[in-house]
Amino acid sequence: MSIIPKLESKFGRFAIHGLVQIIAGFQLLVLVIVMVMNKEGRDAYLQFLELNPERVLHGEVWRLVTHVFIPRNFSLIWALIGTMFMMWIGRGLEGAWGAFRVNLYIFGWMFAVTLGTLIFGWAAEGLFLYQTLLFAFATLFPDEEIYIYFILPIKMKWVAAISAGMTAFLVIAEPSMFFPVLVGHLNFLIAFGPGFVSERARMAQVASRRSRFESSKIPEGTFFHQCSVCKKTEIDNPQLDFRVLDSGEEICTVCRAKQTQTAG
Repeated sequence: MSIIPKLESKFGRFAIHGLVQIIAGFQLLVLVIVMVMNKEGRDAYLQFLELNPERVLHGEVWRLVTHVFIPRNFSLIWALIGTMFMMWIGRGLEGAWGAFRVNLYIFGWMFAVTLGTLIFGWAAEGLFLYQTLLFAFATLFPDEEIYIYFILPIKMKWVAAISAGMTAFLVIAEPSMFFPVLVGHLNFLIAFGPGFVSERARMAQVASRRSRFESSKIPEGTFFHQCSVCKKTEIDNPQLDFRVLDSGEEICTVCRAKQTQTAG
């Protein structure tokens, strides 16, 4: 029994059901609050929520959680669409994994990002949490479709690929982001990396076996029987039967019949 099922059997009853939906809902709530504030109030409120290492060390521990609720887009329409999208992803993940594993996935991300922020001063990018949730959903349900602008269908595996490509361009443009991005995706790499590696190894084994099988095949044009008279083989005429003469040579039934007729 692996460690995660053991943990789930002991602590599964404490799991927060609908955690992704709760986070998405709080992010929308923060956006609404920010929208009714003036610029000074909005800036102060967002600073109150952000993960500031110095303030955390002075006892403001709520920042370890509230930074996840900071919106990445201050457009209400896009925020509503994003909230519904994340709630849909959350329901899918919880249906596939159960509440405990979803909690472990999210809190594992928060732990890794918090350590990176407190030790190295990296910015806590809540966007990476939503990206890892997207990647997890796309890995579990690659052919699930969504509709871009409610018209154009696109499979989740391609949505995840586009998102990964954008992050790759970010790292190429700013190489200093490599380690923050890596830490921000550790939960996905830990959850799916071993399975991905084992699947690649299995595919390599299958390819190796297929290659060995193909190389062991009899070369095209190889024959086992050849008439010593007409020189025809079973490849020339699959209907031919061959007999072995006393001399050890083979003769086809057609030539044998001709010899019999001549002898008669």
